[in-house]
Amino acid sequence: MTPSFSLTSTPHFERLFRRLLVGHPELRDIRDRVGEILSTDPYNRTRRHHITKLEGVSSGEGQWRLSLGRFRFRYDIYSRDVVLQRCSLRREDTYR
Repeated sequence: MTPSFSLTSTPHFERLFRRLLVGHPELRDIRDRVGEILSTDPYNRTRRHHITKLEGVSSGEGQWRLSLGRFRFRYDIYSRDVVLQRCSLRREDTYR
């Protein structure tokens, strides 16, 4: 399947990503996977990915969230452009 969405990131995303990369070198491979997913199916129409549309979040703050393992990626969709806004790590004690 050819990518139909272009993927970009904000400077804020890049800072967060670099900070997380120091302690989690596997994040580089995960980011490649995020690129594959979001360039082909950012709306999750295939229902194969853990993607959620967040309620009460305005455009520019990451209206969509992709979860891959412990990592969370928030992004916005503008026409055929996907813009990564935030990258974060879920704490281990979140669901205890």
